[in-house]
Amino acid sequence: MSGEHDAFGALLRELRLAASQTIEGLAETSGVSVRGIGDLERGRRAAPQRRTVAALADGLGLDETARERLLTAARAGRTPGYSPVGVRAFPRGIDDFVGREPELGRLVALAERGSAGQPLVVAVSGPPGAGKTTLALHAARGLADRFPDGQLVLDLGGTDDEPPGPAELVLSVLRALQVADRDLAKAGPQGRLPLFRRLLAERRCLLVLDDARDEGQVRPLLPAAGAGMVLVTSRRMLTGLDSVHRLPLGELSPAEAAAFLTSLVGADRAAAEPAALADVADRCGHLPLALRVAGNWLATRTGWTVRRLADRLAAEDRRLDALTAGDVRVAAAFDLSYRQLTPAAARLFRRLALVPGPDTGAAAAARLTGRPLFDAEDALEELVETGLLGTDGDRYRLHDLLRLYARTRLAAEESPEDTARARADLYRWLLENTVVAGRWFEPDHGAPPPSWQGTVDLSTAEKAREWLQAQGTHWLAALRAAAAAGEHATVVEVAESLHWFSDQWIFWGHWPEVFGTAARCAQALGDPVLEATHLNYHAWALLMCEDRPRDSLVRSADALAVAERVADGGQQAWAHFYRGWALHRLDDHAPGADHMRRAARLFEAVGDLHGSLQARHGHAMFLAANGRSEEARAAFRHTLAFLERVSGRLAPHIADFTRIGLHSGLGRSYATSRRWPEAVDHLSTAVAICRESGNTALESRQLVNLGDALLSAGRTAEAHAALTRCVSLGLDADPRRVAQARGLLARLDAD
Repeated sequence: MSGEHDAFGALLRELRLAASQTIEGLAETSGVSVRGIGDLERGRRAAPQRRTVAALADGLGLDETARERLLTAARAGRTPGYSPVGVRAFPRGIDDFVGREPELGRLVALAERGSAGQPLVVAVSGPPGAGKTTLALHAARGLADRFPDGQLVLDLGGTDDEPPGPAELVLSVLRALQVADRDLAKAGPQGRLPLFRRLLAERRCLLVLDDARDEGQVRPLLPAAGAGMVLVTSRRMLTGLDSVHRLPLGELSPAEAAAFLTSLVGADRAAAEPAALADVADRCGHLPLALRVAGNWLATRTGWTVRRLADRLAAEDRRLDALTAGDVRVAAAFDLSYRQLTPAAARLFRRLALVPGPDTGAAAAARLTGRPLFDAEDALEELVETGLLGTDGDRYRLHDLLRLYARTRLAAEESPEDTARARADLYRWLLENTVVAGRWFEPDHGAPPPSWQGTVDLSTAEKAREWLQAQGTHWLAALRAAAAAGEHATVVEVAESLHWFSDQWIFWGHWPEVFGTAARCAQALGDPVLEATHLNYHAWALLMCEDRPRDSLVRSADALAVAERVADGGQQAWAHFYRGWALHRLDDHAPGADHMRRAARLFEAVGDLHGSLQARHGHAMFLAANGRSEEARAAFRHTLAFLERVSGRLAPHIADFTRIGLHSGLGRSYATSRRWPEAVDHLSTAVAICRESGNTALESRQLVNLGDALLSAGRTAEAHAALTRCVSLGLDADPRRVAQARGLLARLDAD
């Protein structure tokens, strides 16, 4: 027999076996449930109260000595005062946890550091379905040993229509802490909160407050003293809580999402269709709840391929319906948050489905709802607070699945006529702002006219550039809609306003579409000058943005034919210029040089200063291509001198664009002659102008030219730095030059 302070569960099992009783038999004789006895024996439940011990002793027929031993073990199993529930009693659903390593690491670091004698409080927030509860429970399991006095999880029912109030929740915790009924009665309703706080202050406990509705529900439950830790999960950010650490959750990374799906469907099945698995993860928006539903669907339909589910999820209008497994629906999780919104925020949420892109700004939100800007900002912040909207700087981002859900609410709650009017108004506003922003870069326009009254700050060229780039997806969709609706004049006006801006954002990826569409619209308008103009712009886009010189030649030939038909010298000049440039790319130098000379004469005749500069540059370029290096360098220098004389008549960004090309030409010419110091000097100047003017596309090109020259000059460390900078420039860089820089870096690193 064991000693006086045996563990209660082990002693209970020993006494039961000595009495030759099964668990079922003891349950029948004592009145304690089979599950309760099993949990006690396995240590999954804290030692019971005296009345339960007495019932078990009666059921076992114990004598006074054995009865006292059992009571003593029960008392020893409880810490002085009261014993909370162990972490083993936490709900299911955390065994297949994947990812969130940075978040878990932060929680561990916070627990290790403590909070200087104060309870540590962490608010875990995020959109519905982000896995907040799962993270909190998984973290609680991992942190359990740091909180030896127990771990408690409390469901606050924040998404219920009538969630429990603080008094009810405090009572639940006190009962979980196994406070005797007589002590609860003695404390009375007014004394329960002080008792709750005193008990937590005396213990090193971990308390998980799951699914909090708001600050008012949580605040009374936060202990004021002690060495415990509180994890609060909520769809809301709980901004009003003070002295808390905040842990926002979003979707999983693509790798984490694939690993999560693999844990649900099996490694063999996942490995057989990795591309389909990635498509399922993408169409679930990497949201944990959606991934779990999709994984469970596949796990229970072993005859399905992963591709079959991926294709089922491809249809956006049916995706939310497809993300249902049994009684678990992704849309239902969104419903719980949506129905708590104020009417103004709910209306904005629905209409955000009309935004043709992943994010939006406050001004666009105001336009969508027809409300003042400050009111729209308030509604946006309510959506952020409730977890239905994310933020990225001053932009607001709607998760893909939430966008689909917003679309269903829009269709259900607003008429098709109202929806069409709201979309048309938003698109009209987008295109109006695009024209104003683009004209900052047009030589004859610049700043918005004094009469312009807009809700977007376009007071500088830099702000105009930022708006055009941030809203690129949006105004492109509006432009496509205008073209589809036959609004040809609008399309042409927008494209014309973006002509010189396109040099600032060369590798956006859509300029051939913009200018090709404008050329067709100009033709539909019956305006040959506009048609020739936009055919030339299209030729530029094909050549510069997509490196398609043969296709560019076709468009510039079309432009030349139209311009000659109406005797427009300016557009004839540009057509010859683009033909010369394309032929240079094709190493067909003699006819290319001829087109460039004809362009120069025509530009001079019509007084086009910008065109004359480009033609001079083109002439120097052909001299260099023909091996006439000294003549080429002289031509580049003469053009630079001419540029400085006329720079006051040029828009600054056009002057900078031209300087970049001329210094680049000089640098490459010196490099051809193996005069590395001069080559590096001019190419460094070109890079510096790119950086100062914010032209990432051209900077990526010049950095590779500079890296090549530095390598040839034996300046390896500087070359490595230049090429590394090129690789780091992001999506606005020339993808071909970035790939070239990566290749050079790989060779350098290998050497």
